[in-house]
Amino acid sequence: MTLAIETPPARTAINLALLVLLATLWGAAYTLVKIGVETIPPLTFISGRTLIAGAILLAIMRLRGIAMPRDPAVWKRFMIQACLNSVFPFTLIAWAERHVGAGLATILGSNAPIFAFLLALLFVRHERPTVRQSFGVAAGLTGICLVVGVDALNGLGQDVLAQLALVLSAVLFGAAALFGRNFNGLDPMVPAAGSMICGAVVLTPLALVVDHPWTLTPSAASMTALIALAVFSTALAFVIYFRLIQTLGSVGTTAQAYLRVPLGVGLGVVFLGETLSPTVWIGLVCVVAGIAAMTIPKRTAAPIQ
Repeated sequence: MTLAIETPPARTAINLALLVLLATLWGAAYTLVKIGVETIPPLTFISGRTLIAGAILLAIMRLRGIAMPRDPAVWKRFMIQACLNSVFPFTLIAWAERHVGAGLATILGSNAPIFAFLLALLFVRHERPTVRQSFGVAAGLTGICLVVGVDALNGLGQDVLAQLALVLSAVLFGAAALFGRNFNGLDPMVPAAGSMICGAVVLTPLALVVDHPWTLTPSAASMTALIALAVFSTALAFVIYFRLIQTLGSVGTTAQAYLRVPLGVGLGVVFLGETLSPTVWIGLVCVVAGIAAMTIPKRTAAPIQ
């Protein structure tokens, strides 16, 4: 009997496949949200997402023998991370997608790497940005202006407010990426589960008071979208993300950021029949170029032997 040995090329292929899968899962989240909020109010929808995903992550941690911390200071940081990474941005995205398409939401909501860099530049770093970083910021912000500006010129309305809500969600995701550095030393799944639990603790009472979910009659498509979003695009995506952090490193894993934009837009076009204006397509190219410039690692010269 022979045992199959995973060769380096095989590991590389697996990692790349997981990277594409992660980008697809997170890109699909915008399409699933669009379907879900058709008959489920945003607060209830996002409350269900965080509750189900948090329970799944806790179950996985239990199987792995990982315990949640008991220190109140750590849970306070979990609550802050939940507000930055789920409570506010998830709710903003869900509300916005009642007014705009999933493809447009993908473009505007995926600029977190650019805003993370800008926030770090303002509050953390003090060195001058590189030429490539400056290009990435300029390209990303140009893409946002192209996407939002088209409707803004036609008059401020509900769609523009929804688009600005999506931009704000990207700012919050960027802030969450910076705040996540406070969890060094913890297994990466611990803050993920902790923030989801805290998010559910905040959102569930609000959903009960505001939406009265027991009176709702959600469609089968919306319920399926909620379950798929929580199980696959949240819990499973986090599991894949943490594996890639260990195998590709944090820099390599950020490649999903610019992969998920065209994938997310494509899913909206294929499954929801969405169409984008030529200006929005140009904005998409600018956003992808900006995210790529911010996340693709710099090449280092090989040492001379």
